[in-house]
Amino acid sequence: MIKSELVSLVAARNPHLYHADAEKIVDAVLEEIAATLADGGRVELRGFGVFSVRNRPSRSARNPRTGGAVFVEEKWVPFFRTSRELNGRLNQAGETDSRTAAANKAILRS
Repeated sequence: MIKSELVSLVAARNPHLYHADAEKIVDAVLEEIAATLADGGRVELRGFGVFSVRNRPSRSARNPRTGGAVFVEEKWVPFFRTSRELNGRLNQAGETDSRTAAANKAILRS
């Protein structure tokens, strides 16, 4: 699913919202998550998962083409850990997932 599909799905499930309002809501949520992570914070969405940032220290690596040593600088990377509830939903029988996907596609088409 891409962002425009998410906006369409939110608008379809909330008929009292205009499409532009649904887009503003999705943008606001994503912007707040990104801003919190940029500040080094943590975002926990119960039943979904936790977004956080992790530090990768500087290190010496190898260039696969030349075999020479390369220095890789320290960096911060986003990390997502799924909740137990989401893990359970992902690992259920495949038949419910295909029905859900078909229902979401039907909503997007209408």
